[in-house]
Amino acid sequence: MADITEPHVAETKRISLVLADDHPIVLAGLVGLLSLERDLEILARATNGDEALRAIRQCRPDVLILDLRMPGRDGLSVLREMRRENSGTRAVVLTGVGGDDVLEAIRLGAWGVVMKDMAPKLLLRCIHEVHAGRKWIDRDSATRAVDKLLSREAGMQACARKLTPRELEIACLTASGMPNKAVADQLSITEGTAKLHLHHVYQKLDVDGRMGLAQHLRNRGID
Repeated sequence: MADITEPHVAETKRISLVLADDHPIVLAGLVGLLSLERDLEILARATNGDEALRAIRQCRPDVLILDLRMPGRDGLSVLREMRRENSGTRAVVLTGVGGDDVLEAIRLGAWGVVMKDMAPKLLLRCIHEVHAGRKWIDRDSATRAVDKLLSREAGMQACARKLTPRELEIACLTASGMPNKAVADQLSITEGTAKLHLHHVYQKLDVDGRMGLAQHLRNRGID
């Protein structure tokens, strides 16, 4: 009589992870949450962008959990480098900010986006969806990004009704903190011309100086 043996069942490969966040409490929380999942394996932790890139190159994880705001090389810079190197790791952005940064992260190739104030189960779902080859952006992140984009567009249109295209350019550059000479150099005009345009901007928008201009644009979603 032949021996009857149990069929061999191959162990499912775990999803390998690298975690990158500069806040120790957040990083510890991620480790505590993800370590409880039997199908996830944490290979490395990073507290800045350079450490994250080194971990990706050395460990080649399936998924990178990436904070956007980190000292030195930030999350967006990490995504740019990953795209340049054609990394096989798929990035999931875990962030407390929305708007332009989230849109830029998606443009740079992030597979998933989860806001830090969302339920932990959404991060777990995102990791599994991304590992399976499906992009996953939680609804709240998408809504915030689109709202910021629409607000900025409406603000630009409102300013464009009062300013010429050149004046709008100068207003945005000045509000970002650029001095007159730098604005002039970037737009290939003289510093005197830049100052004259800026004077007209102040008059048309009824603002008092650079700080007033910056606040005026921020109130309209332009920053």
